[in-house]
Amino acid sequence: MHLFFQGLFTKQAHKAIPDGCYEEEQGLKGFFGPVSHLIKRQPSTRWTKIDGPLRPHMFDPVKLSEKGGEGAQRLLYNANLNISLLWLQPKPEHRTRGFRNGDGDVLYFCHQGAGEVWSEYGMLKYRQGEYINIPKCLTHSLIPSEPSVFLAIENCTSHYEEPERGLVGRHALYDSAALGRPDLEAQNARVAETKAEVKEILVKRLDQITRFEYDAHYYDTLGWKGDLYPYTLHTDNIMPLMSHRAHLPPSAHTTFVARDFVVCTFLPRPLETDKDALKVPFYHQNIDYDEVLFYHAGDFFSRDNLHAGMMSLHPMGFPHGPHPKAMKSVANKTETNEVAVMIDSRWPLNIDPALESVELKDYWKSWRG
Repeated sequence: MHLFFQGLFTKQAHKAIPDGCYEEEQGLKGFFGPVSHLIKRQPSTRWTKIDGPLRPHMFDPVKLSEKGGEGAQRLLYNANLNISLLWLQPKPEHRTRGFRNGDGDVLYFCHQGAGEVWSEYGMLKYRQGEYINIPKCLTHSLIPSEPSVFLAIENCTSHYEEPERGLVGRHALYDSAALGRPDLEAQNARVAETKAEVKEILVKRLDQITRFEYDAHYYDTLGWKGDLYPYTLHTDNIMPLMSHRAHLPPSAHTTFVARDFVVCTFLPRPLETDKDALKVPFYHQNIDYDEVLFYHAGDFFSRDNLHAGMMSLHPMGFPHGPHPKAMKSVANKTETNEVAVMIDSRWPLNIDPALESVELKDYWKSWRG
């Protein structure tokens, strides 16, 4: 298709939107395919009623963990990925058991807590705001030093890769030197100090668990080389791309890429300074992707009545954008103060029945002001 236009339009997306009008972006392939920007008298979120499966969802998974203790709960899923929450308490038995996922890579995001990860490659440390990337079939043990909550994103049909950096170069987004790499010596020292022995390995394959038992400590690696290993990346070391003149699409904040979905990280950043620039997320239909947003920390300026640990799901084709209060409150803001993890899925996501009890059923009404 070739560029065509008629009537009222802007020369630059997300800038100089006529007073009293609204811009809506409609695009294919996330933010990389054919796209049009429509100037409308009113936002497409002015509905009075939504009846059917395309309505948006807001969940409060924090309520799933109010009983305390440990466990895991699947939240959203399809054939390509599983999104779950994992709760762990500091317990001695975590130093005696390992886990191996034969169904895919697992990306843990530490929402709360701190601790260590033991593996055949050495020890990693984690704290709140840390990604832990565990490739498929790599045995590991999550060992919390304080109560920990993880958002776990299981990649079932591909492997996690770094995003393309294009014109900004290889050191943009995050420098490879910022990745936390496993330390074999530190792990061996910790094992000697704690006298721990990991003799039980739980292996997940086709969603079934096989238990392996050993007569000696499993993590007995003497050394290794290669470019396949677990690593960490903390949000403190992610440098968000930004423009001081025009609002960038969410794809600019991509942190990890899989074949059928991407993981993005929204971080504090200065807001656009041009007087005619849109400062809030633009109204859009992400036609080809389901959008999941996990609110980790801070002040979520494009929404109100939110707290850390909540999660939204906007199905593909659902027109959405900032809430009316956000449009008004952003005028005097100079920066954002939020940390959130977004998962954009190429294929529709199913909602686990467990979320039914923690869904905010009237979420669709929140765009009405």
